[in-house]
Amino acid sequence: METFGDIIKNERESKGLLLRQVASALEIDQAIVSKFERGERKPTKEQVEKFAEYYNLDKNNLVTSWLSDKIANTIFYEENIGEVLKVAEEKAIYLKTIHDGR
Repeated sequence: METFGDIIKNERESKGLLLRQVASALEIDQAIVSKFERGERKPTKEQVEKFAEYYNLDKNNLVTSWLSDKIANTIFYEENIGEVLKVAEEKAIYLKTIHDGR
C-alpha cells in the first residue's frame, strides 16, 4: 500500500525528475519535498493539490492518500482502530450535515 510520499516519489522518479526540479516548479524548498517523500513531514492540502496538478494526478485520489496517511499515523497504536474509524466516519457525516445545513 502506497503512502502519499511513495506516490510523489514514484511519480518524480518515473518522469526522470530531480528533487530540485520538482521543488523549483512547486516553489517548495527541496529539503521539504524530500521530507514529504520520506514521510518525515506532512504537506498542507494546498501543497498536495500542487503535487496533483504538477504530476497530472487525480486530485481527489491524492488528497485521499494524504488524509488517510494522517489518520493512520494518528491511530495506528490504538487497539480499537476499527471502532475509532467507525465513530470518526459517523462524526464526519454528522458535522458535514450541520455545516451544509447552514
